[in-house]
Amino acid sequence: METLDILIIGGGPIGLNCALEAQKNNLSYVIIEKGTIVNSLYNYPLYMRFFSTAEKLEIGGIPFISTAPKPGRQEALEYYQGIARQRDIHIKLYEKVESVSRKNEIFVIETSKGKYSARSVIISTGFYDIPNLMNIPGENLAKVKHYYTEPYPYVKQKIVVVGSSNSAVDAALETYRKGAEVTMIIRHSEISKSVKYWVKPDIENRISEGSISAHFNAELMEITEKTVIFKDEKGEIHEIENDFVLAMTGYLPDFDFLKNSGIELQGECLNPLYNSETMETNIPGLYLAGVVCGGKDTHLWFIENSRIHAEIIIKSILSK
Repeated sequence: METLDILIIGGGPIGLNCALEAQKNNLSYVIIEKGTIVNSLYNYPLYMRFFSTAEKLEIGGIPFISTAPKPGRQEALEYYQGIARQRDIHIKLYEKVESVSRKNEIFVIETSKGKYSARSVIISTGFYDIPNLMNIPGENLAKVKHYYTEPYPYVKQKIVVVGSSNSAVDAALETYRKGAEVTMIIRHSEISKSVKYWVKPDIENRISEGSISAHFNAELMEITEKTVIFKDEKGEIHEIENDFVLAMTGYLPDFDFLKNSGIELQGECLNPLYNSETMETNIPGLYLAGVVCGGKDTHLWFIENSRIHAEIIIKSILSK
């Protein structure tokens, strides 16, 4: 079995950028990705637009040409998957990494399809695969969706949207405009300040005029086949008719995988331990890149500000 210089776990934008840096420095590598190339982007809402402009999403110095000020999901898929094709990125798709262990300064990586050996490992797995559950009765019902793709299934349906971030606001506005009766259950006192600046006035105006019903400082308590039960800001309990719940409550990194790989997790946010100057964890030769670095604080890192991780990591590996 060949021992690679680097094995990269995760074929998202940052994983691809790590591969480009490895190529540039003549290091042998492979990416292991459990889905398709940039799998998380593939699973984004169909009409999602980025907050960042195209140039801030670029990797490897390769221009990202967009016809709009803010590129959308399809443009991003074309850009990143096009890079993988054009640069002949070594990537294994639909293969899940099951364990990472270090033996005699060499990592052994076991996957759903085989075994690999590498001198260094980069974990760039993002956070989009594990929903942040509400842990309430009825959350496992088929009508509860933790991922939203498009509004058409919800036409003329009574929809409850949980949350007030970008994903929740997009789901609320899109389903409302396709004829859904939308109620938002929001734990905070206002729409999140992180909502895209060109969308925030839209949702606030729809709430103000009563087109979308919103309950602030509220909490969803239970989901039944035909209703939802929630507590309002006064502590009063309400039950309303409901067909679907879009639980846009966020997502989490795979903390079990990080912990089983030997990485220390710290504090309430389960921040993985790493050296910010090298991105190396407490396990020598094991690095983190991208959103996964933030633990539960998944808004800390994103494509725009974590592209630099690839260069930092490869520089550290070469220094050894």
